[in-house]
Amino acid sequence: MGLIAFLKTQFIVHLLIGFVFVVSGLIINFVQLCTLILWPINKQFYRRVNCRLAYSLWSQLVMLLEWWSGTECTLFSDQATVDTFGKEHVIIILNHNFEIDFLCGWTMTERFGVLGSSKVLAKKELLYVPLIGWTWYFLEIVFCKRKWEEDRDTVIEGLKRLSDYPEYMWFLLYCEGTRFTETKHRISMEVAESKGLPKLKYHLLPRTKGFTTAVQCLRGTVSAVYDVTLNFRGNKNPSLLGILYGKKYEADMCVRRFPLEDIPVDEKEAANWLHKLYQEKDALQEMYNKEGIFPGHQFKPPRRPWTLLNFLFWATVLLSPLFTFGFGIFASGSPLLILAFLGCNAPPISVLYFKASFGVRRLIGVTEIEKGSSYGNQEFKKKE
Repeated sequence: MGLIAFLKTQFIVHLLIGFVFVVSGLIINFVQLCTLILWPINKQFYRRVNCRLAYSLWSQLVMLLEWWSGTECTLFSDQATVDTFGKEHVIIILNHNFEIDFLCGWTMTERFGVLGSSKVLAKKELLYVPLIGWTWYFLEIVFCKRKWEEDRDTVIEGLKRLSDYPEYMWFLLYCEGTRFTETKHRISMEVAESKGLPKLKYHLLPRTKGFTTAVQCLRGTVSAVYDVTLNFRGNKNPSLLGILYGKKYEADMCVRRFPLEDIPVDEKEAANWLHKLYQEKDALQEMYNKEGIFPGHQFKPPRRPWTLLNFLFWATVLLSPLFTFGFGIFASGSPLLILAFLGCNAPPISVLYFKASFGVRRLIGVTEIEKGSSYGNQEFKKKE
């Protein structure tokens, strides 16, 4: 094992990375809070500022995927579709099978310049997760309780508010509503059978309300729907913890573009369109499992240096003073100064490190499949 590979497995290194992410995130959240005064003065300027602040935080996670673990992402699509990336407002439909599926989506948004302005229809519980939910709040992310009777007005209002967004946005929808597990899949297919819908092998039955509402509210704003089907080579099931330990994965994403005018305006017909789309996604996964490849030409968009430079900036700003001061104390050779430094600073440093560790572990816990929500175990038994 080389030195770099060894360092990637060390808890103290993970702690320092977590420290940088958490403290920089709190600083960014504070700056975002201060930007609220811009909203009544110039709403579009407020939005542009917050896109860049969000980028400074999210790109640290993308850095872990691209530079720390060296994970490679390959697109399977056509040149005409790839040429539109980052040049239009779109709705993204992504399968929800993996712990880091969101991170693979983020790395593509980063490579095409829309990471800071990316949106998602998120469960309301995430609003209260420090850093994640707080940053999303300032980005006007649409939150829902996943109970349509309660969510309808909130979701419609949130979507319509994005109609004049000044930067190209990719709006992510997990139409399955929750991450895939065998238990949820079994219950979901029971519902599919009761409704006379074709069964799916690799996906949960899509919940159509969010999709049809997003399409209806964002017509005239978004140009297309990108259907993204994700899988990993070697039948790997990657995790955020694995990324933190420097494990390299190879992600493959099949991307298909559907112009919005091709999607029916009628709600029922749009719902049927979505069900058909998931049957096609299932066929794509079946093909991948058999042949190890998706259809289409392969594209490997190069990673950009900005995620790494952003992290190095924050690491320099936050870690240099601590290291410089500590090194100076130990270099003095004075036992009294060293003991005083350790005695006076150990408690606050321990507290900061604990908070950093807790923050990273909390983020990892949010992504872990076995710790995912129970949504789907019972909700699939109810009609949409």
